[in-house]
Amino acid sequence: MSKRKQITNIEGVGWRELPRAGVIVEAGNAAKYNTGDWRSVKPVWKEDNCIHCLFCWVFCPDAAILTEDGKMTGIDFDHCKGCGICAKECPAKEKALVMVDDSASQ
Repeated sequence: MSKRKQITNIEGVGWRELPRAGVIVEAGNAAKYNTGDWRSVKPVWKEDNCIHCLFCWVFCPDAAILTEDGKMTGIDFDHCKGCGICAKECPAKEKALVMVDDSASQ
């Protein structure tokens, strides 16, 4: 098994030197990158239907569910990629999150 050197700056590094899983040169930097413009659908929060169970917050892979004092307060669309996990996991009888076409609101 060959040893790979630790890469701290990817400038000038060829594809052969990169590890198979990718390179994270600065841990914890995801908040700097607004990735919400990738989505084609987005969740719409129906506040009246929300039971504030926070399942959406627990399951959201992008930390895009906004909360305050143990209650959902909205969605951070700068980071929401529109995966729909929040809407799928919502246990409310009348769903509090529904996915809609993102282009309809622009």
